[in-house]
Amino acid sequence: MPISARLLAIAWRAAATIRKRAALTGASLRSAVAHGKWIVIDTTQGWLLFNLGMGGELLLVTRSTLPEKRRLVFDFNDGTCLAVNFWWFGYAHYAPLDQLNAHPMLARLGPNALDISLEQFQSLLAGQRSSVKSFLLDQSRIAGIGNAYIHDILFLAHLHPFRSLASLNSQEVKNLYHAIHQGLEPSLQKGGAFYETNLLGQKGGFVFEDILIGYREGHLCRHGRHRVDGKHERHARV
Repeated sequence: MPISARLLAIAWRAAATIRKRAALTGASLRSAVAHGKWIVIDTTQGWLLFNLGMGGELLLVTRSTLPEKRRLVFDFNDGTCLAVNFWWFGYAHYAPLDQLNAHPMLARLGPNALDISLEQFQSLLAGQRSSVKSFLLDQSRIAGIGNAYIHDILFLAHLHPFRSLASLNSQEVKNLYHAIHQGLEPSLQKGGAFYETNLLGQKGGFVFEDILIGYREGHLCRHGRHRVDGKHERHARV
C-alpha cells in the first residue's frame, strides 16, 4: 500500500531519546523495503528501521483500536497510527538521511537471498569452505534465510546440511540457487506464515501443511516415502 501520511507525533513506549523523536516528527514516509529481518523505511527526515527479532507485529490502526500489546505508536495526520510490538525482543532505530550505510547492524548484512542473480550467487559461493547450511544462515553472507525455511531449501536442493560448499559442482550450485527461491517464494505468495500478520492484521496463508520437512521430525515427508529424521538431518532424495 502507498505510504503518504505525514508523521505528526510519536509516542514512544520504549526507551528513545528526545533527539530521535524530534528528528522524525513531521516527516513524510516515502518507501519501505526489507533487508534480511530489517524493514527500512525512507522518510523525508531520515531512516526509520525496524527489526522484529523473533517476531512481532506492525499494525496500521487508530487510537481507538490500538492493540493491547504494543511497544511503540506512530501517529499520522489522517487519524491512523502504526502500532509496533515485539514478542520477545526487537529494534526500532533512526538513522539520518546520509548515514544509512553507517548503521552498524545493516552494514553487516549480505544481499537479500531473493534479490541476487545466479551469477552473483555463484560469486558469493566461490572459494567458500563452510558447510552449506552454515553459509545460508550467515546473514553477513546472504540475508533473509532463517531456521523456518532452511530445511526445505536443502531438501529441495538434495543437499546434506553439512556438505562443504567447496565440494559442490556447478549443477549443485544452480540447484541450490533455485531451491532458495522454491523454498522462500511460496510463503511470500501466501502473505507470510500463519503466525504472521500484515499491516491490516490479516494472517498469512502459509501453513504447517505447506512445509516439506522442516519441523516434521518423526513424520513422513510430504512425498510420503521417507520419515524425517531431524537428529541426523538426513535429506531424502525425491
